[in-house]
Amino acid sequence: MGEKPVTAVFIPYAAVTFSFDTYCEKVEERFAEVGHHIKGIHTFKNPVKAIEEAEAIVVGGGNTWQLVRMMHDQKLMNPIRERVYNGAPYIGWSAGSNVACPTLRTTNDMPIIDPMGFECINMVPFQINPHYLDANPEGHGGETREQRISEFLAINPKCYVAGLREGTMFKVENGKIELIGERSCRIFKKARSLMS
Repeated sequence: MGEKPVTAVFIPYAAVTFSFDTYCEKVEERFAEVGHHIKGIHTFKNPVKAIEEAEAIVVGGGNTWQLVRMMHDQKLMNPIRERVYNGAPYIGWSAGSNVACPTLRTTNDMPIIDPMGFECINMVPFQINPHYLDANPEGHGGETREQRISEFLAINPKCYVAGLREGTMFKVENGKIELIGERSCRIFKKARSLMS
């Protein structure tokens, strides 16, 4: 967010097993360490207006299905996209990175609630699979992430997916996307995958 202190609007809607206030306290502690602050969107009387006036927008991780449902319920997808396109920084991790995509369809989360549509903010032109792993843990007999992403691409052959590994992130600025971190990103397209 830069050198100047900023108070961002934080969206804690992905929290399911703990309160939004508890989530905000945890995130505020981390942001305060670097000279910034957050205010939970659930504390505003008018969430859309809060987004329209936000200095920055931060969307936390947790359950993507719950996050998308609440963002649809509060009608926040378009206002967030508009605010970011008009210069507000956006930071999202895990579920918060999923909602930056066109849809939530490459989340790793269990569908615990009807999201009232899979559409998300659509700030990046591809799907992200956060916490990407190349293999399953030893003893796990289920499908790998690669197999699940291959299924997605079989149904959605024109899409591509970025397998974003732990400790990495995308920085999107002035129409350019940069991978930051010590690990590579895995890019999946129909019938092939590429290492980046």
